[in-house]
Amino acid sequence: MKVLLIIDMQNAAFNPEYPAYDADGVIERINKLSGLFRQKKHKVIFIQHDGSEEGFLIPDTRGWELLSSLDVKPDDLIIPKTANDSFYKTDLKKILEELNADELVITGSATDLCVDSTVKSALTKDFNVTVISDAHTTEGTPDLTSKQVIDHYNWLWKNMSKTKSKIKVIDLENYLIELNNAY
Repeated sequence: MKVLLIIDMQNAAFNPEYPAYDADGVIERINKLSGLFRQKKHKVIFIQHDGSEEGFLIPDTRGWELLSSLDVKPDDLIIPKTANDSFYKTDLKKILEELNADELVITGSATDLCVDSTVKSALTKDFNVTVISDAHTTEGTPDLTSKQVIDHYNWLWKNMSKTKSKIKVIDLENYLIELNNAY
């Protein structure tokens, strides 16, 4: 089964004062992909960061909530996490094994923190990973624009040394073509 991971698409991560790159486009692409996953009977999992220890993204606050523009359905799973890596001290690996996940499709925020940590962790746990190159986002850094950060990580993931599992970086339109051709 293919599983779509949507990481940390929460209100606080989309602060207009520090805009994430192409936020509206990323949200639109994630919604399009999640709709197709549900239609094809694949699983959609939202990862929601609990930053209580850092005093940020505190549960039941507006900042912690998932973006209202995301299409979240009752059958979707929501998994809380407390670290960048979505697997760290969560039930994610166990749930993916129970679902017989053979491919994790990764989207979300922030490219250079939680998305990157989760991509690398999934590979070391022998999951095949597909990163949707235009469905993750971040803010810039003091030295790089947000677009440069995103481009850098897409390049990095494409050029990682191989593990037992595979990693693919592909834009949404080409992934949708692949997904539709598989059925």
